[in-house]
Amino acid sequence: MSTPPTTATVLAAIPSGLRTPLLSAYEEIVVNYHQSRWEPSELNGGKLCEIVYTILRGHVDGKYAAKPSGPKNMVDASRAFEQAPKTFPHSVRILMPRMIVALFDVRNNRGVGHAGGDVDPNHMDAVVVLNLAKWLMAELVRLFHNVDTAAATAIVDALVEREVPMVWVVNGATKRILNPKMSRPDKTQLLLYQTAGPVAEETLRQWVEHPKLSEYRKDVLRPLHKAKRIEYDQAAGIVYLSPEGVRYVENNLPLTA
Repeated sequence: MSTPPTTATVLAAIPSGLRTPLLSAYEEIVVNYHQSRWEPSELNGGKLCEIVYTILRGHVDGKYAAKPSGPKNMVDASRAFEQAPKTFPHSVRILMPRMIVALFDVRNNRGVGHAGGDVDPNHMDAVVVLNLAKWLMAELVRLFHNVDTAAATAIVDALVEREVPMVWVVNGATKRILNPKMSRPDKTQLLLYQTAGPVAEETLRQWVEHPKLSEYRKDVLRPLHKAKRIEYDQAAGIVYLSPEGVRYVENNLPLTA
């Protein structure tokens, strides 16, 4: 059974002193966004900007810093990447530095004073912060692991588990749905919704407490695959939740116990 790549493994080329803070800063942005914490102090993209800047600087210079550090002037420092040798990709020299500046500016210069004082821009800004952060993360995955944009985006989308009170995580491994009356197909989709990335079919079978894998495949996985709510790769034994499955969960299933 093959194991799909994760963001941590595809970013293994980045030293852990930078990779770990990068993943932590990104997770903080995503979790706070999903919990509707849209204030600048809570949806802080500046931290992520400094980490991505440090990674790019180390990549271009050929020597990584031991830990993230931001430049005194983010705009000027980011523009300096334009002078990097053209052997580096356009994204490293131009696109990513400009995205860093945009993200940095949104969080540092918004949410303070606005001409339309009765219009709160925090939610709008939060959407920008989240999507710029996702784009930067996906671009790092694409560049450092040599995968295409679609694959990089899928990996980043699967990075952070959603907060779903209906799902009880036991000992950090086993998961249980706290509604015993929920059907096994619905339990399967909700577990996939809460979990970051694809899940092995045998793991799902154990989580929903189905007695036999062969029957679980027949009664649950194949019908859900036919309905396009999951992508079931039987050869690899891996199950993915589809966009249709996400819509089904969010529109039809209780997320709180």
